[in-house]
Amino acid sequence: MEFFDRIEEAVGFIKQQTPLVPEVGVILGSGLGEFADTLAHPVKIPYETIPHFKKTKVVGHAGRLVVGKIEGKPVIVMQGRYHYYEGHDIGEVIFPVRVLCRLGIKKLLLTNAAGGINSMLVPGDLMIIRDQINLMGINPLRGENDDRLGPRFPDMSRVYDEKLIGIIGECMKILGMGIKKGVYVGLSGPSYETPAEIKMLSSMGGDAVGMSTVPEAITASHMGVLAAGISCIGNLAAGISKTPLSHAEVTETANRVKDGFIKLLSMCIPRF
Repeated sequence: MEFFDRIEEAVGFIKQQTPLVPEVGVILGSGLGEFADTLAHPVKIPYETIPHFKKTKVVGHAGRLVVGKIEGKPVIVMQGRYHYYEGHDIGEVIFPVRVLCRLGIKKLLLTNAAGGINSMLVPGDLMIIRDQINLMGINPLRGENDDRLGPRFPDMSRVYDEKLIGIIGECMKILGMGIKKGVYVGLSGPSYETPAEIKMLSSMGGDAVGMSTVPEAITASHMGVLAAGISCIGNLAAGISKTPLSHAEVTETANRVKDGFIKLLSMCIPRF
């Protein structure tokens, strides 16, 4: 079965589960999944029941789609994502994003847990992603292009929409949060970076680093969907942190800031 046909089969299955047509899609990163539990009248669909979806195996990722409403706005939420480091083909990693876009979303909010590179960032900060650097060693658009999904050479001048960035910033201000924006660097993982690598990323203009998000943002841009991104700074990057890095620290930090994170998403998504 062709890639496009697999996407359409998954779309058809999801439409059978709910009559809602989502306007906004949200992908929740490590430890940030509880936001999906706040949706009104949720329909929860485990990934493994959806045609051609995979089961996520990373701690902190529930692995299901949740469709519901926030202040009356239809939303579809990925409670966890796939990662390239899990051994998936890059086409499998971005498959759910293709499905969300074909379902009809107009905006996609990407969230993740990231390591802080910029000295202005501390664990627990929520950083608005204003741009990204792809150092994952692969591009999700590599291979034959299907014009039904997007153009062969999509423009990447504005991967993250300035209007959506402004809305997130306004909501942060209302909630009394410090407004921090930065460049997210995507690496393949799963090992954390070395101090020398972090020094290199800093010199390139990177503010935070992680192992996701970049392929999803490229895919959304390819399909004409506006993207926004928020990184939860889970730890300080290697060479900056005084302690060894661990996934447990990342999820612990995300859990500590989850209330503020949920308030922010609940406020900004209806304004998108």
